[in-house]
Amino acid sequence: MEANMQKILAKADRRIQMKVFTGHFVTPHSHITRYLDMTTLKTRASEASAVAETLAQRYSMQTIVDTIVCLDNTEVIGAYLAAELTKTGIVSMNAHQTIYVIKPEIISGQIVFRDNYKPMLEKKNVFILLGTASTGESLENCYHSVLYHGGKVAGISAVFSAITKMDGIPIESIFSTQDIPNYASHRPNECPLCKQGQPINALVNGYGYSKLQ
Repeated sequence: MEANMQKILAKADRRIQMKVFTGHFVTPHSHITRYLDMTTLKTRASEASAVAETLAQRYSMQTIVDTIVCLDNTEVIGAYLAAELTKTGIVSMNAHQTIYVIKPEIISGQIVFRDNYKPMLEKKNVFILLGTASTGESLENCYHSVLYHGGKVAGISAVFSAITKMDGIPIESIFSTQDIPNYASHRPNECPLCKQGQPINALVNGYGYSKLQ
């Protein structure tokens, strides 16, 4: 798998680097031709802070953020993003005048917020942060879960996104399909790689990958 890897640098900030693997990969919702390894971007402080700094620059001081909901293990980026948004003058409306950074549970594919998180969502301006938005299904589940709990989605950001909007809200991303040559996502029953008999290289999700060969 490593033989089919290349490194892509972000146009917005050369400190941000992502490993891209070519092959046949299975996600919870689709089959993809490129696996985007964001391990160091999510876990290495210097890189996570660079991602947060770049994303924070996309929002004006008129944006109000009370809570950041982190998907795909982006909590480290989320903590830096909260600091960067505060630094740029973005305010929160909650009583503590600070930004909450939370992570939902995913149970049987559903986004679940426990009762102790509900005060951080109800009547709050919520920012959704994720690593990858490929089909948008996980993002859509999170989006509707935030609305169900009485929150308002104030912004959506991703390290990589193959889609540009969710319910009219722009998705700000550092990488897009224009940065990843020949990136394609297919529904499992429509995957041309399966029809060609190409073996699956790995199972992938927001936690990483598990090689099958």
